[in-house]
Amino acid sequence: MNGVTIGQAAAFVGVTVKTVRHYHKLGLVQEPERDSSGYRRYGSAGLLRLVQVRTLAAAGVPLAETGPLLDADTAQFAAALTGVERQLTERIEELTARRDTLRRLADGDRTLLPDRAVALLERLSGLGFSADEVAAAREGWVLARALVPEGFDDYLTHVEHALDDTRFVELIKRGAEAAAWEPDDPRLAELATAIADHFLAHPAHLKIVTGLRARTEAGTRYKLLALHGEEQGSAGARGVALVETKLRAAGIPIPRPDAH
Repeated sequence: MNGVTIGQAAAFVGVTVKTVRHYHKLGLVQEPERDSSGYRRYGSAGLLRLVQVRTLAAAGVPLAETGPLLDADTAQFAAALTGVERQLTERIEELTARRDTLRRLADGDRTLLPDRAVALLERLSGLGFSADEVAAAREGWVLARALVPEGFDDYLTHVEHALDDTRFVELIKRGAEAAAWEPDDPRLAELATAIADHFLAHPAHLKIVTGLRARTEAGTRYKLLALHGEEQGSAGARGVALVETKLRAAGIPIPRPDAH
């Protein structure tokens, strides 16, 4: 009896029988003829070819390129391997970048927001804002950075300065609490007036509202940011609308949804 069966060949080479048959199907390894007993047996040449294909595949060479590689002369083989090595290096760099992204995701906010914004989120927590309120701010800032990237750094500067004002912080906290009120709660109008009056008295703080100006579809982008997380008809949405109305009445240019 000369040669070994497909099961033995697969075991010797370190692959499965299914893999050997796949190599046959792709034309990478010639399927041996059946012997007088009806078995296909692999000799040393067939086993060598299997080892070569398996080794290249394990090194990351695509199976579609393996056949031409093995059939090439020494110079062509070396040149082709250099190309494969370059592709693998690029793939490694890509995977390394993905791994680093996953690590940053595990670190929390730093994947989607710059360090300044992360520091501000931590500052909000220190000022007594709840975890839900900080999370809402985080989501809004991620959205703001995506929709109006050219104005985001200035926006953070305005927020940093405004948080130094205890009255501003108090009003924003009350605004967050108001989200749980009924939409027709009379306190909403009072709070909206207080917030609008504060903005009008402090133009630097008003830039938090007016500073994120998009170059295109300004009204649509503004509404996406202003009403993020607020359901239509909710107390939060009504409060935003009341503040906007009072600011517009004072001549402040607040974008409308149909503005371009």
